Amino acid sequence: MSLNQTITFSIKDAGRLEAVATLLEKCAPQEILKWALNQFAGGVAIATGFGAEGVAMIDMAVKINPHPDIFFIDTGFLFPETYALRRQIEDRYGIEIRAVRPELTPESQEQRYGPRLWSRDPDLCCRLRKLEPLKEALNGLSAWITAIRRDQTLARSRSRVVEWDYLWQLVKVNPMAAWTKRDVWDYIVKNHVPYNPLHDEGYPSLGCTHCTRRTVEGEPERAGRWSGHQKTECGLHALPQPTIATNSFEV
Repeated sequence: MSLNQTITFSIKDAGRLEAVATLLEKCAPQEILKWALNQFAGGVAIATGFGAEGVAMIDMAVKINPHPDIFFIDTGFLFPETYALRRQIEDRYGIEIRAVRPELTPESQEQRYGPRLWSRDPDLCCRLRKLEPLKEALNGLSAWITAIRRDQTLARSRSRVVEWDYLWQLVKVNPMAAWTKRDVWDYIVKNHVPYNPLHDEGYPSLGCTHCTRRTVEGEPERAGRWSGHQKTECGLHALPQPTIATNSFEV
């Protein structure tokens, strides 16, 4: 299989998708990103949360395509520094990063579900403010690109650089899957990429204000997310399904 081929993928083509993932596994994130942007052309979008990985990916993307399709989920509860970073990145690269918002405003959510839903039922809050908007954002796309790393959480440890997303039913590309936190920050420093100043104040992972705290030395990278709950993922990234033999599919 040549990576220069344009291939239409579906769940039935998991064998071919696995072959592509194997070919790309040792490639640099920039090469994987270039493959995805070329392969899926207008049918792919980059999702960002404006974390360290996300801003590095944006810098890589605009060097490949000056106007990539990039979006973020605006939960209505993001840090002021995150919104400011969005504007800074747009101005620097001359791009527009689409805001995808929940159907319910924070006020209407409180009226319907009561105050501080995130503290009582964080899974429901994430579903309303993140998962449902993402479903709409991915509608009609052939693939989406994320900035997740395998070493961030156990749930992400089996992620391939290219895989079938069983949750959202499209191709998922994770160019930074094999990178470490050090790799990301080396790239940011070398390329003078703008980043969230809260990273310098003890926030290695940033989400909504209500569900993000500073971490202390020795804690896992995402320990500050949903502190006090048995939760390290909002649900946007499904656990990869077991690999199925190629000959189990019609290709």
